[in-house]
Amino acid sequence: MNTIKALIKLCLFIAILLTYFVVATILYFSTLSLKTRRSRLINNTQRYTRLLAFIFRVKVICKNPISPDETSLVIGNHVGFIDVIAMQTIQPCVFITSLEMKHTPVLGQISQLAGCAYVNRLNRSNIEDELQDIVKALKEGFRVGLYPEAQASNGEQVLPFKKTLLMAAGYANCPIRPYVFNYLKVNGRPVEYKDRDYVCWYGDQSFFPSMWKTFHLDSVECEIEFLEPFYFKQEDDRTFVSVTVHDRIAAKFRPFVRPKE
Repeated sequence: MNTIKALIKLCLFIAILLTYFVVATILYFSTLSLKTRRSRLINNTQRYTRLLAFIFRVKVICKNPISPDETSLVIGNHVGFIDVIAMQTIQPCVFITSLEMKHTPVLGQISQLAGCAYVNRLNRSNIEDELQDIVKALKEGFRVGLYPEAQASNGEQVLPFKKTLLMAAGYANCPIRPYVFNYLKVNGRPVEYKDRDYVCWYGDQSFFPSMWKTFHLDSVECEIEFLEPFYFKQEDDRTFVSVTVHDRIAAKFRPFVRPKE
């Protein structure tokens, strides 16, 4: 029965994805202004992520919601694709993702049509130029989403943050807005360690096998809690900024705990 439900969800997902591609492609090529194009793309992405969340019964609870017109660099812990969907259901963001993602079939096209910006996580020689791209997006009034862990974790901890890209907020004279993402329930019951591999995408897992596991679930409830904004200056120590924000998020994170033998 679970396999049949998963197959139905897969078919729905493909149908939604194809429709998304058509609509987003029309928006992409019919909008000449780069700023207006990005705005339309991220708003279109929000509509479809809300549809996905509704169909796949992903309930998102938002604690301490922030103003829709706040310009900030929002950063939080990353455990897989569900937290990306959850954030987009709340507020459209220009997400920062890797150049490797851009060149990944299907995922690359999705990210481009979602108005994402890219950084090369394997070669840091152009990091200053990439930093300026993020600063430009912030100065244009976009909310920018960044996962400073640079990879999804297995849900047992918040990984150390990469420092450089966090400084974009200081250069743009806007705050970092930390948030913490936590799973609350799976299939209507409190989340347990055994659920980890159904809701987290980490390690050597590829995207679609990981999503296939998630499709077997009846429902998921998660929470995004926004924390107090963190203001700093561009000349402030990067390590201090990184560690301070990391510790605020880690303090609120509820990890998956391995059962005792």
